[in-house]
Formats: sequence, structure tokens, C-alpha cells
Amino acid sequence: MWPYVVAASVLAVDQLTKWAVIRFMEIGESIPIWDGVFHLTSHRNRGAAFGILQGQRWLFVLIAALVVIALAAYLPRVRRDRPLGTVALALLLGGALGNLVDRIRFGEVVDFLDVRLINYPIFNVADSAIVIAGTLLLWDMWRTSRKATG
Repeated sequence: MWPYVVAASVLAVDQLTKWAVIRFMEIGESIPIWDGVFHLTSHRNRGAAFGILQGQRWLFVLIAALVVIALAAYLPRVRRDRPLGTVALALLLGGALGNLVDRIRFGEVVDFLDVRLINYPIFNVADSAIVIAGTLLLWDMWRTSRKATG
């Protein structure tokens, strides 16, 4: 049950922060938190990561819905001795749900986290959860393979 609580928490934080951006910022508005390093910038993305495949709303809705269904069905089957993998899948589920909700509601994803120290696309809480999930899954697979080989 706890993985679904993690996923729901990611979804709640993601949607709350996006609501605040929509409610209190104009599109394109940028608020420096650490000037030149990190800003809150109201942005919309009709594509996938890094803005690729712009305007393919229903393709992304379909893919995200399939991912959400697969993750929700698979989570109860994850071995109990793999808590890192379980957390990763829960984060992935929450992140996928967050961006899916945006695509269904608005036809685009609300982004606002703007790291300017490096040339990186503006992103959101759901995107962060997905990237962290991928990192944790890689780490979990590496740890598991090391245990299996000795």
C-alpha cells in the first residue's frame, strides 16, 4: 500500500505546485530564486522531454495511460526485498500521473523549474520524480547484479 501513498504524494505536490504557477504567474514570467542559477519560470510544453514531438497530445496521453496502468498493476508484484526498486516505481507512477493529468486537462504540461546554471529545459515536480525514479532503478539494478555475480 505504501508505494501508492508515495505515488499519490508525488501527484499531489506536482499538481499543487502547477496550480500555484497557473494561478499566480503569467506564461513567460520568471521569478529569480537564485539569480542566474535557479528561477521559477512559467512555461508550457506540448511535447515530450526537451520539447521533442510538439503537439502529439494524444500519443503522450496514450503512452502515459499505458505506463500508469502497467505500473499500478506491477507494483504489488515487486519483491519485498527490493525497497529501492519499489520506491523508484512509485515515483515513476506519481510522475507519470502528474504529467498525464496536465495533458488531459490542458493539452500541455505546466513547467516552472528553471535551472539556468546549465542549459537545461524548464521542468516540473513530475519530471523530477521520473528522473529520480530512473536513477534509482539503475542503481537498484546495478546493486542487484553485483550481488548476483558475487
